[in-house]
Amino acid sequence: MEWTESLHVGGIAIGICTFLIIGVFHPVVIKAEYYWGTRCWWVFLLLGLAGIAGSLFTDNLFLSSLLGVFSFSSFWTIKEIFDQRKRVLKGWFPMNPKRKHEYEGR
Repeated sequence: MEWTESLHVGGIAIGICTFLIIGVFHPVVIKAEYYWGTRCWWVFLLLGLAGIAGSLFTDNLFLSSLLGVFSFSSFWTIKEIFDQRKRVLKGWFPMNPKRKHEYEGR
């Protein structure tokens, strides 16, 4: 682990992990809206709050940074879930036929 500190690759590692975290959240938004609609927004709120708490209580800068990225990605997901609903209503993404009644009248 000492060689990573001497090469200063911590920023690159954080960047790669940030890219991966954001990349994972994209399909999560699509699937969450498909199966649960906008009702699951509070799960992402709790995940975000847990990420912030974890970030505040860890001494490891790398882990703290990743938890911060995770928590704010969770908060952003709340917005994206509601935007995903709009995209479904526009026909850009498939509508869950089991929840068709939730989209009617909108």
